[in-house]
Amino acid sequence: MQIKKTQMIFAAALFAAAAGAHAQTAQSGQTAQTPAPAAAAATSPFSFNVGVVSDYRFRGISQSRLRPALQGGVDFAHDSGLYVGLWASTIRILEDIPGGRGPVELDIYGGYKGKINDNFSYDVGVLRYQYPRQNFPTTVNTTELYGAVTFGPATVKYSRSIGKQTFGVANSRGTYYLEAAATFDLGNGFALTPHIGYQKYDGSTAGVSNSSFASYTDYSVGVTKDMGNGFSLSATVVGTDTKDPFYQSGANGKDLGKTGLVVGAKYAF
Repeated sequence: MQIKKTQMIFAAALFAAAAGAHAQTAQSGQTAQTPAPAAAAATSPFSFNVGVVSDYRFRGISQSRLRPALQGGVDFAHDSGLYVGLWASTIRILEDIPGGRGPVELDIYGGYKGKINDNFSYDVGVLRYQYPRQNFPTTVNTTELYGAVTFGPATVKYSRSIGKQTFGVANSRGTYYLEAAATFDLGNGFALTPHIGYQKYDGSTAGVSNSSFASYTDYSVGVTKDMGNGFSLSATVVGTDTKDPFYQSGANGKDLGKTGLVVGAKYAF
């Protein structure tokens, strides 16, 4: 349904390890034990993150009814470029539907990242949006294939739904999301992150084109501050050009795509 969902994303956390060593050296015919330089800590293929945001926005639409959300995730990245991950967030958007239920969004994904050279890289994969305990006859669970290319600080990404339904919108196979974003290092741990995206719903429901009411453009400009030791803060202005009541909260009538400021704190380890 986009089901007031319009969209959504989330997952939890885990752990990793390191190592050290010592060696024996022989000098002047005598054997002596001396400390060797500490071996570089082994890089773990696992990484984790936990955080909180004042509003969980997915593709510009609030998934938490313009309220705070808890989030977290775990990723496994192999040296070959293959990766898998899980991310989760608390949500309220499904509860905006009369009788609706579904307090959590789980994102399960996997793919491959590669480099052409130092400036050009790519990323392809599949992402499953899963909503445990959702109780709608028309499922909001959605699977997308995606591909992204990055050149310098800029990334362009295309995601395409492969199911008959996309976030609850029936007969919407072929729905896609096209986005462009960049990360600019401002120095002293600050980064600027502009973004723009276009959500296009394909297909039709009851003879009415989904694109006529569900498609929209979203945009954002954010600033992040690396505080060190894996901790970061962020502030992002997010908005959309949604006008249709489709994107209003069924609980309080608020526009879930209205322009607003989202602040967050994140710890990665």
